Amino acid sequence: MAVLTLGIESSCDETACAVIEDGRIVRASMIASQADLHSQYGGVVPEIASRMHVEAIVPVISETMKQADVRYEDINAVCVTKGPGLVGALLVGVSAAKALCEVKKIPLVGVNHMAGHIAANYLSDPSWEPPFLCLVVSGGHSEILLVKDYSDMECICSTRDDAAGEAFDKIARVIGLGYPGGPKLDKASKTGDPHAYTFPSPKITDSLDFSFSGIKTAALNMINQVRMSGEDVNINDFAASYQDAICSILCDRLEKAVKQTGMKKICLAGGVSANSCLRAKVEDLAKRKHCALCLPKMAYCTDNAAMIASEGYYAFISGVRDNLDMNAYPSLELGGVYGN
Repeated sequence: MAVLTLGIESSCDETACAVIEDGRIVRASMIASQADLHSQYGGVVPEIASRMHVEAIVPVISETMKQADVRYEDINAVCVTKGPGLVGALLVGVSAAKALCEVKKIPLVGVNHMAGHIAANYLSDPSWEPPFLCLVVSGGHSEILLVKDYSDMECICSTRDDAAGEAFDKIARVIGLGYPGGPKLDKASKTGDPHAYTFPSPKITDSLDFSFSGIKTAALNMINQVRMSGEDVNINDFAASYQDAICSILCDRLEKAVKQTGMKKICLAGGVSANSCLRAKVEDLAKRKHCALCLPKMAYCTDNAAMIASEGYYAFISGVRDNLDMNAYPSLELGGVYGN
């Protein structure tokens, strides 16, 4: 008999719900996005995000169940993002999930948001399975994980300061592209010259760790120097060059991780996995190093509940259950068993 998991996601500015069959088949998936609302503020406003989640959570869950054409009695587990993320936003999803589990007597499974992003690959390629290396890149994370099993992961390296997504967003704001910065920077780069500007690479030799504070500072200084000279920054060229430099750093570390571990299966995860430059460079790496590759479908790159329901499915069938006193965790490391 099929196992149905109901996923709930509210870690940032998307209120999402999904019903997944056996961890791979999407029966229904809905997202209520707040992006347009937050764009006028230049970024996500936590208090507003929480209020919008409160308004959207019940209608989104109800409509998802309707689209999936299932009853709550058919749901085997409710899987909810418990962290990392904005604590107020997380609490809305966690509270809704716990209430649902209490009333309907359904098991509860708390899911690490970033482990969910990795599970997006299972939804994108039905044949994709561990073990593999995953480059996880988002606004708050930049790390490479060795995924040994569906819920057993080892962190190979991470960022020592800023995440790649944060570095994208910061510069996008400074050059006037606005929010969301990453996608707008990617779009601007399409007609730019990636060799127009040169940026430094991090000089870390004792590990595979990332560092993006230096390249971000160099970019800010370069922008200020150009403006002080009375000239304008060529936005398209700057976007293309900056994006290419960051994606080159990410792929350089991934290539070294492939060599270090001997793992010949690689994939991407996280919001920045939608970046066209990064996807192209990882595809090239896979071809050069003869690695099997999975790139998540664009629909599953950004925050969604289908990935949460998928990751939760594998935890559920492994015996994971959470109590109704489970909390939300704004900071939650990725690694170890069950991605907790």
